[in-house]
Amino acid sequence: MKKSIIVFVIVVIVLAATLFWMLSSSGNFKTTDLISLGVIILLVAFAVFIGIKRIGSARRGEPAEDELSKKVTQKTASLSYYISLYLWLIIGYFSERLDYETHTLIGAGIFGMALTFALCWLIIKFGGIKNE
Repeated sequence: MKKSIIVFVIVVIVLAATLFWMLSSSGNFKTTDLISLGVIILLVAFAVFIGIKRIGSARRGEPAEDELSKKVTQKTASLSYYISLYLWLIIGYFSERLDYETHTLIGAGIFGMALTFALCWLIIKFGGIKNE
């Protein structure tokens, strides 16, 4: 139950930081700012969904994580780790040819890692885990 409340505290902090960012800007938003705002809203909505789901499970007396969800998370983490290694190799290879700032490449790599984890989780969650 405490983990569920922490999710909502983090959501409030992220929303407060986003509100501060929007109020401190000059008012004219670029396309990249709107995309960033959309990603933030999507992540906050996903966190609220997970928090509500965890609170409902706690009220029904279900465990926070069962064996299947732990195994799915473990498989997802290992698969996305290996894919992320190749992602960073590709970013390192093309960084010499691209004229992007270092922080842009690092941000793209971190976003790619998050996207890789999300896609691996979806594939493993809905595809199932094979008997080993």
